Amino acid sequence: MTPRQVLLFTGHVVDAPGRAPPRLPASRVPAAAAAIARVLDELGAGPADLALTQGAAGGDILFAEACFARGVPLQLLLPQAEPDFVEASVRGGADGAAWQARWLAVRDHAAAPPQVLAPGDGDIYERCNRWLLAAALAHGVGRLHGIALWDGAPGGTGGTAHMVDAVRAAGGTLHWIDTRTLADAA
Repeated sequence: MTPRQVLLFTGHVVDAPGRAPPRLPASRVPAAAAAIARVLDELGAGPADLALTQGAAGGDILFAEACFARGVPLQLLLPQAEPDFVEASVRGGADGAAWQARWLAVRDHAAAPPQVLAPGDGDIYERCNRWLLAAALAHGVGRLHGIALWDGAPGGTGGTAHMVDAVRAAGGTLHWIDTRTLADAA
């Protein structure tokens, strides 16, 4: 079945303590979750759609949780085997054990088991971004809604900025949540 729209998420992981400059400090996680929920509500996201992301601590998990609250089926595409991914992208930031528990809930609630990127040359995160985009575009560029939780800064290979550029270059619609404008929790 072809989804009504494909929601492709990219975003910053929650900052490790003392990260400078901050991108997604733990104090902004509640505001980030609310902003993601607003975008999904504006898009009328629901069971007829498809959500794609990696599942890292921070934006990816917040997106997945918001999708589940709206009945949106989620597919996780991982850049590396699950144990390695969890160690590198889930447990590594602030409050890693809590993020790991959230990851397990997301993984277990996803529409299908996570898929893992095939071995190959080059940066695994850049290759995974290309894979996520190809999976979204397989349903047609007109259905693609990229959602980015991003500070607007240029990034390294395979990061959020790379995916933002790729969605724009492909002609998809981009919904940008600027992490610099999010309020800190009281």
